[in-house]
Amino acid sequence: MSMGFAVLHVLGILSLSCCTFGSEPIVPTPIGCGTRAVDLAGTRHLVLCPANCSLWSLSVFGSGVYASISSICGAAIHRGFIGLSGGPVEVHGLQGRANYLSSYAHGVQSQSLAQWSSSFTVARTISLPMEVSSQTSSSAAVATGAGKKPIKKVVKKPLATAPNRDCPVDMALLLDSSYNIGQRRFNLQKSFVSKLTAMLKIGTPGPHVGVVQTSETPRTEFYLTNYTTTKDVSFAIREIPYIGGNTNTGKAILHTVRNFFNPDFGVRRGYPRVIVVFVDGWPSDNVEEAAILARESGINVFFVSVSKPAPEEMSMVSDQDFMRKAVCKDNEFFSFTMPSWFGTNKFVKPLAHKLCSIDQMLCSKTCYNSVDLGFLIDGSSSVGDVNFRLMLDLLVSIARSLDISDIGSRIGAVQFTYDQRMEFNFNDHTMKDNALRALQSISYMSGGTATGDAINFAVRSLFKTRTSSNRKFLIIVTDGQSYDDVRGPALAAQREGITVFSVGVAWAPMEDLKAMASEPKESHVFFTREFTGLEQFQQPIVRGICRDFTEFN
Repeated sequence: MSMGFAVLHVLGILSLSCCTFGSEPIVPTPIGCGTRAVDLAGTRHLVLCPANCSLWSLSVFGSGVYASISSICGAAIHRGFIGLSGGPVEVHGLQGRANYLSSYAHGVQSQSLAQWSSSFTVARTISLPMEVSSQTSSSAAVATGAGKKPIKKVVKKPLATAPNRDCPVDMALLLDSSYNIGQRRFNLQKSFVSKLTAMLKIGTPGPHVGVVQTSETPRTEFYLTNYTTTKDVSFAIREIPYIGGNTNTGKAILHTVRNFFNPDFGVRRGYPRVIVVFVDGWPSDNVEEAAILARESGINVFFVSVSKPAPEEMSMVSDQDFMRKAVCKDNEFFSFTMPSWFGTNKFVKPLAHKLCSIDQMLCSKTCYNSVDLGFLIDGSSSVGDVNFRLMLDLLVSIARSLDISDIGSRIGAVQFTYDQRMEFNFNDHTMKDNALRALQSISYMSGGTATGDAINFAVRSLFKTRTSSNRKFLIIVTDGQSYDDVRGPALAAQREGITVFSVGVAWAPMEDLKAMASEPKESHVFFTREFTGLEQFQQPIVRGICRDFTEFN
């Protein structure tokens, strides 16, 4: 080997260390011809395949997306990203799939596989100054110019796109993968959605997105935190395969509500949740009931309709009014129409703008995520410290059922004897764990009982200090008779739009409890002789809050 060739060969190897994978420089890891993706730890790798892999000995399962038991180098050759000379390849881990298709390409016959727990895709490296190859002929060709001064190329790196902080939303994109759309339009749909995510500017603390496919049976392609940059999301969307089948949109919405928006899969507490449904033509099933469940779960449903049915096809549409029934408000904000998948660039920006209009998007308000709940707690001497803790246990269990956040429900607490003490107001704790901890740690006061004054204090110092569209509720817990009038202050509170629940223990007079509670009295008054009986009221009170919320919204 000549000195010039040796130097250039070493420089070629070293030049690989300047490659970037994501944002960190990384040296490609040499692997064998038979190395499988499952043999590597992690989900992203830059590897170096050797030369002269025997094509007949490579085990490859799938096409485009491969089961993780496939040979990485075999998959790269199958995709045409490297040849027999080997070379560097990027590997991206993906979720498992129910089906892997076989195909023949570039001398490699891949096999089909019914199911596997994890997948991967491969990609060309785009920033290598010199390809590493074991073919001496190509290296020698480079060596002939060893005496010449190399020309430095200035490569401009694309600027990283900062996440859109004005669009803090967790979003599920439901792509139509049915027979209606077909392979060609499915690819156009993926291209449009990829441009849409680029316009949204994916990343923390901005929008996170995941993808579910709508077909005969819904399938989650990736969750909210699998890919948290625009580049990675775009790559993952590009690799999604077409499925076919009926357009079971309602089934896909139910799947997304029950299985996708789960804290275990990256759902962020306090962030608006949106399902964006793409429909090419019309759904095959009922979407109204599924959309209602989504709204009751605090998830906003947004429809994008493309290629509406032709007049001669209208008889095939089971519910021609499906979009109006599915969205939470029929005001044309929650629906978007495009005539076809061709020439859609002009629709990307206006759709992204709508999806990031958080104030308008939040119409799926529920009794869990849209209430301001105040607690008025009797701290008089007759209660005692042990029983006071039992009262707090009830209130904590009620608060735990709420979705407390900076944009969701809030809780506040006032303790009273003859005096009143603001324990914390609605603005003090915007994280659920902190709010529950503050409620649980309230210290017992001891003193007399002036419930009427306490109600006035709560209205003035708790509810009137917060401007919010949330529905207002007040739960009063007391164990005895008040030394002042309770009827007047309670009626004044109700005139302020506050729904009052009264909970009495031991010697609390039923007359006072009914005087304080909102109508109908039988569903807003609770009484038990023993403090240990308070725990039974958690579910009835929460159900009562939800019933009142639904009736007045």
